[in-house]
Amino acid sequence: MDTKVHEGMETEMTGDEPNSVLEKVKSNWKRRMLELSEKSKRFPGCLWRTIWKAGREDPRRMIHAFKVGISLTLVSLLYLIEPLFKNFGTSAIWAVMTVVVVLEFTAGATLCKGLNRGLGTVLAGSLAFFINYIATKSGNVVRAVFIGAAVFLIGFAATYVRFFPYIKKNYDYGVVIFLLTFNLITVSSYRVENVLKIAHDRFYAISTGCAICLFMSLVVFPIWSGEDLHNSTVGKLEGLAKSIEACVNEYFNDSEIKEKQEKSKEDPIYNGYRAVLDSKSIDETLALYASWEPRHSRHCYRFPWQQYVKVGAVLRQFGYTVVALHGCLQTEIQTSRSVRARFKDPCIRLAGEVTKALMQLANSIRRRRHCSPVILSDHLHEALKDLNTAIKSQPRLFLGSKKNQAATNMLALAAAHAARCKQEKDHGVSLASVKTDSSAFVEWKRKRMVSEQAKVSERKALRPQLSKIAITSLEFSEALPFAAFASLLVEIVARLDNVIEEVEELGRIACYKEFDPDDNEITVTCNKPPVDVTKNQLPSHAF
Repeated sequence: MDTKVHEGMETEMTGDEPNSVLEKVKSNWKRRMLELSEKSKRFPGCLWRTIWKAGREDPRRMIHAFKVGISLTLVSLLYLIEPLFKNFGTSAIWAVMTVVVVLEFTAGATLCKGLNRGLGTVLAGSLAFFINYIATKSGNVVRAVFIGAAVFLIGFAATYVRFFPYIKKNYDYGVVIFLLTFNLITVSSYRVENVLKIAHDRFYAISTGCAICLFMSLVVFPIWSGEDLHNSTVGKLEGLAKSIEACVNEYFNDSEIKEKQEKSKEDPIYNGYRAVLDSKSIDETLALYASWEPRHSRHCYRFPWQQYVKVGAVLRQFGYTVVALHGCLQTEIQTSRSVRARFKDPCIRLAGEVTKALMQLANSIRRRRHCSPVILSDHLHEALKDLNTAIKSQPRLFLGSKKNQAATNMLALAAAHAARCKQEKDHGVSLASVKTDSSAFVEWKRKRMVSEQAKVSERKALRPQLSKIAITSLEFSEALPFAAFASLLVEIVARLDNVIEEVEELGRIACYKEFDPDDNEITVTCNKPPVDVTKNQLPSHAF
């Protein structure tokens, strides 16, 4: 009877189980469909915001997209117009491929890739015809062996040359195009009779594509890599100035320093020096492309692009100190507000003078004028002396106090308490071990496991507590955080000389105008960071 009841219950349960699974599947599908419908409703708005944000950050992106569209339309006419198609034939597709690959964001990048492509094509074609001319004087077998040996030697040599630093930096794309064109012409000449006409058509198509790209880059709303590098240097100086000023103001702010800082991308201090720390590869790429650009301004300025790279390197060294200064705001041990208030005035004045000097340097580069001879004013030296005097006037901060003695006593009491607890627990375990019956042994084993877990948890809780007490018991703990902050602030002043020297050298090489006292007004512009042209490049092995 019981068996039947159980069997009925089992059949009932097994009958309900598929229904519950189906209901769960249906509910999951409904939820997913609702989520998909919500995402589809939000998609047009998200797409429009993304498009608007990309264009607002740099309106030149819209101009570049417009130029690419016009260029592709022009080269498509080689296919669409019948007389042009008869002249070029199917080789017109190479013009389209050239526009897609060569037309870059800046004029320098387009010149670099366009001239590399043209030079590589000419050299490869000339060498391929020379190899073909020699090979045709022999039989088919010898000709095949000769072509294979030539392909191997040229491929080996061209690939090995790509590892040379100078070639890798300036002509890597040209070597790739040379290798590609040489192999296409040399190998196809063994089977195709009229390879000379095919090579001519392909060369003319590539030349047409390069000409359209150069016209669009140099004439139609040109975007210069040199101007991007120039403006980015100005923006980095202004960003460092704003970071230093904001960092010092926040350190001496009357409100308590937040335990959890805002996210890095929302932190104005981080945003100020972020472009400096990430600028090495961008500066080198912009300097390389700028070296290919002609002098395009009406004043025919000299643009020493390598000196801009040196200025960027000095600014990165300067920026590392600003990063460390920013880290003082996020340390676990902080100097009390009452102590910080004693040094507030000289530190803020010192940071203000450094900020003013950086702004003057940025203004000097922007207007292409030499900076003021007294850029390091007497106010900066006075602020340094006042900070030194204020530190010397507080010797008790570095010699200890009653508060530190109390912290030392607290550390000793905590250690004694931990030792006493350990002795009591060890004594309790030894008493329990007297019992010899099996039940007592099981109980003792369970208590021992519990006691071990308690010891582990207590050690984890006691260790950070004791370390905090030990740190605060140091005689100089009250002044140590501020001492680190003040030393970094003085280090910033010391490294400011290196920045000034490199900017002055830039002005001397670039033939900046002489300093004009009437034109010394500091202007701050919201310079957007330059577009990373390396992200706009296609892989070097593209056709």
